Amino acid sequence: RSQERPLSSRATSRALVAAVAAMARRVNARYERYLERSFPRFYVLYSTFTSGIQALFLEVKEIGRIRFRMSRQRLKVQQLPYRDMERLRQFRRDALKAIPIGIIAIPPFANFLVIVLMYFFPRQLLIRYFWTPQQQLEFLDVYDSIRRDSYPGVVQSLALAAQSLPEPRPRELLQQLCSQVQGGARPRLAQLLAVRSLFSGSPLVLNRLQVDHVRALSQVLFLTPHLPAVLLRHRLLSHILEIRHLDRALLRLGLGQLSEEELRAACYLRGLNSTHLGRAECWAWLEQWLQLSCELQASEASLLAHSMVLLSLNY
Repeated sequence: RSQERPLSSRATSRALVAAVAAMARRVNARYERYLERSFPRFYVLYSTFTSGIQALFLEVKEIGRIRFRMSRQRLKVQQLPYRDMERLRQFRRDALKAIPIGIIAIPPFANFLVIVLMYFFPRQLLIRYFWTPQQQLEFLDVYDSIRRDSYPGVVQSLALAAQSLPEPRPRELLQQLCSQVQGGARPRLAQLLAVRSLFSGSPLVLNRLQVDHVRALSQVLFLTPHLPAVLLRHRLLSHILEIRHLDRALLRLGLGQLSEEELRAACYLRGLNSTHLGRAECWAWLEQWLQLSCELQASEASLLAHSMVLLSLNY
């Protein structure tokens, strides 16, 4: 009998907790229906915030699973499957951006302040989990517009740097390539591979580019250009090599395994605004990119960085 009482007490406690949880869900559902009827615009923000919290929580659990497997199997990031590698990359960027809003949301009842910030500064302060579907398309266009402003400067800087190359034939090929892109044409893969040697041991290697040139390339990768030159070059090289590792993992996976959302995201990361392109166009562009990227060595990272512009500018 003494054992039955604790068991009965635990069962009663569980039943009470379940009843309270069910009541809370019913109250919350009524509250959401009231918001939807009375304040439809606010309800969109509210539902985006709540679903974003849930998605972020699931993502944190998935990141933990990936890191645990890396630790247990002693894997490096480059050895991960494509989706895991991409998840870690994106989560790292999201986490850095989310730090300010995470601090704001710590105090009790601060959720309402976060919702106000969602309304007034969603692109600047919030990560993608808290964007509405319409905002996601809109903000991708905004970010692409910002980086595309740097594309002509990259090509112009590349054309100017080509003038200082000592060997006449490679210099002419690169100048023709720049003129072709500036004239509105798309370069062929063979043209890019024909000048690859210039980007590994000449003034065109990343560590020897002019600072303004490196700043323009940094903006192509959504990196801040307002850092000392040494840090700019280091961050640019690090991000380009990260994309190169992703490319090799994607090649192992196969383009055919990507969903349309993953396909568009892969193109966008590599310099192409894929939000208004068809699946076939995204596929063709990414296939060409992978052929180039997986052909290049790590020492030719400068060509890969410039190709983000050369292959996307007139696409």
